[in-house]
Amino acid sequence: QVQLVESGGGLVQAGGSLRLSCVTSGTIFRVYAMAWYRQAPGKQRELVARITSGGSTNYADSVRGRFTISRDNGKNTVYLQMNSLKPEDTAVYYCNIPVGYLSDYWGQGTQVTVSS
Repeated sequence: QVQLVESGGGLVQAGGSLRLSCVTSGTIFRVYAMAWYRQAPGKQRELVARITSGGSTNYADSVRGRFTISRDNGKNTVYLQMNSLKPEDTAVYYCNIPVGYLSDYWGQGTQVTVSS
């Protein structure tokens, strides 16, 4: 059973920072790419950042230069460091394994709220 558990969200003022974590289980974490998505109220879920098994990263244009995705294979954990947060970053953030049938698994998400 694949499980993903996100944490680290909260309420922060614009310009602040948060660090999200996602612990995975039930799969061989180190061999797969990992990704962070977000979904704001009334909007579709969107890809925020992705990291390959080798550590290569890519980002949505809206977060590039402000967010950093990283992974710790020893802890089966992927992180999202979010700096210079903006109100438009407010959303529920989810991690995902964007590979085949594994992409069907989602955690409960973690709420990020940025006040202006």
